[in-house]
Amino acid sequence: MLYLLDPDSPNAPFPSVEQAEKEPNGLLAVGGDLSPDRLLNAYRSGVFPWYSDDQPILWWSPDPRTVLYPEQLRVSRSLRKTLRNKPFHVSFDRDFEVVMEACSQPRRQENGTWITRQMKHAYGELHRMGHAHSVEVWLDGSLVGGLYGVAIGQVFFGESMFSLERDASKCGFVRLVRQLIKWDFRMIDCQIHSNHLVSLGAREISRGLFCDHLNVWCGQDHWKSGFQYVDERN
Repeated sequence: MLYLLDPDSPNAPFPSVEQAEKEPNGLLAVGGDLSPDRLLNAYRSGVFPWYSDDQPILWWSPDPRTVLYPEQLRVSRSLRKTLRNKPFHVSFDRDFEVVMEACSQPRRQENGTWITRQMKHAYGELHRMGHAHSVEVWLDGSLVGGLYGVAIGQVFFGESMFSLERDASKCGFVRLVRQLIKWDFRMIDCQIHSNHLVSLGAREISRGLFCDHLNVWCGQDHWKSGFQYVDERN
């Protein structure tokens, strides 16, 4: 039976992730709200929201969990060539709302999006508080790719990415990972498996190990304010 969250108690703890459903994998709770306190508590607990407009807020903690340890980033030969030769420029936190809007557009062969108006408002608030961040990829002054996520302690929780040019989002992701290494981040949460992320070095770990990492690395709260502005060629 799913756990029902009280929308009037945003600071209430989430149930143990071990109570999540096996099918669908990781469904843990329903309801609540998307207040900053609840969202930050969710990420620290190994939980994230994922639902569509015609559903209540659904909270997930799948097992296994897909992560990337930054030092294990894999850059293919073809991607290295693109990084060298394609005149992309990358910035951080330059246009968060536009990146999130671009990420919300339905993909090919998809009719809807899980990035609802409610989600955009909630993560925009997290961004204004210095917790949510965007990566923008530019080509000749136009935004052609990007991604956004949430940073807590030494963990970056990736949410979504988009690309209008071949390898644009991959180049932005590589630039982000390289910068996160400099900032001593220890893990990037990729949530669920995708071939796109595996090609960049992501791997699956157990939910238990993932939560153990969060207990240590989210407590190292050396990061709270916005990312340093970056705008340079890869």
